[in-house]
Amino acid sequence: MDLEKRPATDPRTRPAAPPAESAPAPPPAPLPDRPAARAEGCLVVAIRLPVRLLALVLVVPVRLLWDALVVVGRVLRDTVLRPVGRALAWLGHTLVVVPLGALWRYVLAPVGRALGFAAVFVGKCLFVWPWVGLWRFVAVPVAVGVGWLLRMLLVVPAVWLYAYVLTPVGHGLAWMARMLGAGAAGLGRGVLWVLRMLLVVPAVALCTWVLVPVGRALAWVARGVAAGVVWLLRGVVLVVGTLLRWIFVVPAVALWRWVLAPLGRGVAVVAREVGDALGHAWRVAGYVARAVRRFLGQLLGWIFVDPARWVYRTALTPVGHAVRDLVWRPAADAARAVGRSTRQAVAAARQSVRQARADVRRALFGAPKERVPVGEVPSARRGPGDVKRVL
Repeated sequence: MDLEKRPATDPRTRPAAPPAESAPAPPPAPLPDRPAARAEGCLVVAIRLPVRLLALVLVVPVRLLWDALVVVGRVLRDTVLRPVGRALAWLGHTLVVVPLGALWRYVLAPVGRALGFAAVFVGKCLFVWPWVGLWRFVAVPVAVGVGWLLRMLLVVPAVWLYAYVLTPVGHGLAWMARMLGAGAAGLGRGVLWVLRMLLVVPAVALCTWVLVPVGRALAWVARGVAAGVVWLLRGVVLVVGTLLRWIFVVPAVALWRWVLAPLGRGVAVVAREVGDALGHAWRVAGYVARAVRRFLGQLLGWIFVDPARWVYRTALTPVGHAVRDLVWRPAADAARAVGRSTRQAVAAARQSVRQARADVRRALFGAPKERVPVGEVPSARRGPGDVKRVL
């Protein structure tokens, strides 16, 4: 291995590589944009280390206690609460849900259906069918009769009166009005001219030469007064706004800009550093808690699991094999032999009893008739044709 540091070569004195004639050099790949580092002042640097140390001292015991509580809670959930909950759920389902379901399905639902049908039938008998019969057989015929009676008493006479009395009378009155109107047209024109000269012409002259100039003058005066009032109000508002700005707005802006904003920035920096410190301490506490948990698990394994495994492998397994080979297998073989002998003895006894029963039956009732096959029947038992063939 070469441990000597080689002198750095100057790129200006480094011999230039011969240009590649086969292919041009590829352009350099653009570097990825890196986020600009956040500028931190001396206040942030001075606050960060003490805050993180304090947070680490305060958060590590809390995190260890939290992890211990989580482990205890999981053990209680898996070993106590979940089995108890399942047992209670099964017990509740067996004692409450199943009886209530059976009660609802086989008692309450049929009774409710029967009561519903009975209530519907009684309701129809008491409320629906009487009103339907009353409407169909009483109200509708009565209404039809009353309508026909009103039509015959009112509508037909009124139509006859309009057609044969009022219409001719109206035509006659209209003809008379037309005849009188033709004679009174000249009188109407004279009356209209007199009314025009006495009322309309003086009213138009009064409006044109008196009321309009007076109204225009009053409007000009009102516009001038309104302009003066507006100018005065604008000046008052400007003065009051300037006073209020210098009394309230400028001090408030100065207070916000030079006092509250820097104080808020400092508080935000402290709060951010405290939050970062708490998060960092919580993560460090998690690492510590994980290391403690692994150490305790390894320690418990060394204390309990490894000795138990060694005892199981080196003591219990050989003892179990010896007990299996020296005790259980011979005992099982002996039990099987005893069972086999017992079954043989029972079979022999059963066969003996069966033979004794057959001998007693034969002694009392005689031997049963033997069944002879057809081909072995003797010639004396054959028919006449068979006897002749034999002779």
